[in-house]
Amino acid sequence: MSRVLGIIAEYNPFHNGHAYHIEQSKAISKCRYTVCVMSGNFTQRGSCSLVDKWSKAKMAIENGVDLIIELPVLYSISSAENFAYGAIQILDSLKVVDDISFGAECTDINILDEIADVLYREPKSFKSMLTHELSTGISFPKARENALLMYLNNIRRYSKVLSNPNNILAIEYLKALKSVNSNLLPHAIERIEADHNSTGISGNIVSSTAIRNIVKSGNFKVLPKVLPESSYSVLMDNIKVGHIVPDISSFEKEILYVLRKMSLEEIKNLPDVNEGLENTIKKAANTCNSVIEFLNIVKSKRYTNTRIQRILLYALLNITKKDMQISKKVNPYIRILGMNQRGEFLLSEIAKANPKLQIITSVKKFEDTCINKNLRQMLEKDIYATNVYTLGYEFESLANLDYTKKIVK
Repeated sequence: MSRVLGIIAEYNPFHNGHAYHIEQSKAISKCRYTVCVMSGNFTQRGSCSLVDKWSKAKMAIENGVDLIIELPVLYSISSAENFAYGAIQILDSLKVVDDISFGAECTDINILDEIADVLYREPKSFKSMLTHELSTGISFPKARENALLMYLNNIRRYSKVLSNPNNILAIEYLKALKSVNSNLLPHAIERIEADHNSTGISGNIVSSTAIRNIVKSGNFKVLPKVLPESSYSVLMDNIKVGHIVPDISSFEKEILYVLRKMSLEEIKNLPDVNEGLENTIKKAANTCNSVIEFLNIVKSKRYTNTRIQRILLYALLNITKKDMQISKKVNPYIRILGMNQRGEFLLSEIAKANPKLQIITSVKKFEDTCINKNLRQMLEKDIYATNVYTLGYEFESLANLDYTKKIVK
């Protein structure tokens, strides 16, 4: 069988930079087939997808991806570490994927792997440095960056690498490959023209953040320049029927309602809540009227905006620390969102290569036959997340789409 490329993405939405990444990845890896593990309706930085997961799957299939697998929401909205671990687990479990490619500011795999190795091994001296940095009251990401620079003792070689968000995710992918003892061959493709969070518009490649801002502004005439034609068509179709969700603020009343209803103990049981943060969250929820106001009160040197936004999503989607533990001890199912003819062939090869895989092509059928309590609970969270997501629509906020939507082909 020809080589198979694995990609992990959010495609929020699929733009020219993503098309470039796929093209370069296929050229470098010499892979004929492409499998993407893609986040669903909510995303890793504590926000939501501009369009629903089936629309994103359609964009990707029409731009060179053969098979789209959904990353369960317990991974897709958690830390970079758990996001990467869940996605790598899925790709490795398929037993047909040869290579994995990701975007990064640094394309030197050796440098990225040296950092990943420290995080994987966690030497005592590094852990001691990390503990010391955390004791100063700074956020975990910053504390870890400082500890790594001290441990590796080469600021010139590593400082710029550790300050870029895509490098951090790339390092987590490499660390996850070590954790699951995977033989996938990694490739780093350099991001061009637009940084991850840049909002500027110049040239035909801009960040997903910039595109979402364009949509929020209503300046749709810019979109054909920065999106592949098929992505533009899918996005505009969703805009016309009111099926877009620009950001987490679309759910701010629901979030504040849930937090006001929750007890301190229930808030304390949300992932990422510790050190008495539940008291600050409860106080802010009782006095705020918007997500922006809430974030301004709760964020601090210790807690980043991203971490707080993820906590808001945990509350909105009723995800607890116990739920998150499930994500760390199971082999995730393979939920198919979309495929072309090559993807159908790939799926049959995957089923042959690993007959024990839990492959979902029908949610109802899986619910009727699956006896694994943890996997059933994980799927329940995905279904609930979709039901909540559609509340952000302007029109036709239908529930139970996971049962009625067909696989994109």
